[in-house]
Amino acid sequence: MIHYTGINHLAMATKDMDTTIRFWRDLLEMPLVAGLGHEGYRQYFFSISDHDMIAFFEWPQVENLPEKDHGVPVKGPFAFDHIALEVDAQEDLWLLKDRLEANDIWVSEVVDHGFILSIYTFDPNNIPIEFSTPVREVDLRAQPQMHDKTPTPRGREGSLPRPDMWKQPDRPTPLKDRMIYPGEGMVFRKPIGK
Repeated sequence: MIHYTGINHLAMATKDMDTTIRFWRDLLEMPLVAGLGHEGYRQYFFSISDHDMIAFFEWPQVENLPEKDHGVPVKGPFAFDHIALEVDAQEDLWLLKDRLEANDIWVSEVVDHGFILSIYTFDPNNIPIEFSTPVREVDLRAQPQMHDKTPTPRGREGSLPRPDMWKQPDRPTPLKDRMIYPGEGMVFRKPIGK
């Protein structure tokens, strides 16, 4: 069994890192915890929680996403709909709503989805964001529920993983063959200022 701890980071793109910093660090209060950069390359990381981050590459030629409402179907090549970030309590949700409105940033009304309460907005890059807080008495991880009237065949198999449906490795990669190649972030292992 693989043990996941969260999303290390989501990697997005922006044409304007400073505007992105103002929104994610200053308005949403997510610390800017790492920055990489050199000629033609920049990537900054913001901490969402103890386990999760969001990162942005700055690409001057990138264009903002066309505005698309959260969850509205589209045609053609597509993979990303929106980011959903969880806050601890309803009070946090209302604080975010009030802060966005105070800064003339569009934000939806609070929507009750049965297991979460949510608000919706967009960042300066038109990235659709949902902020949600759990409805405490509904824990879908502890008690999964399927309310699809016509679930897919795989959906009818239940909530538990079925690793037996995939080939399993005959043997793990031998220690002598476990090569790790250096990447851009090796600078984080050096003392600051060196």
